[in-house]
Amino acid sequence: MSDLDARLLAAHAAGDLDALVELYAEAAETARDDTARGFYLTHAHVYALERGHPKAAALRNRLVDMGREHPL
Repeated sequence: MSDLDARLLAAHAAGDLDALVELYAEAAETARDDTARGFYLTHAHVYALERGHPKAAALRNRLVDMGREHPL
């Protein structure tokens, strides 16, 4: 298990939505392909929406740029 995986599991266990936003965004940056990148960005975006996190719009824009979300 990687350090990032361990931090993700700990954030899930703690219910730390702010950390989940940051960690899933970090995972997207290190993902090896677009499928994984989209998966991680989607999770980061969902947690950002739940939390009202200031990065929600930027995460959504990245998903739009990838063609995984539709522009408003």
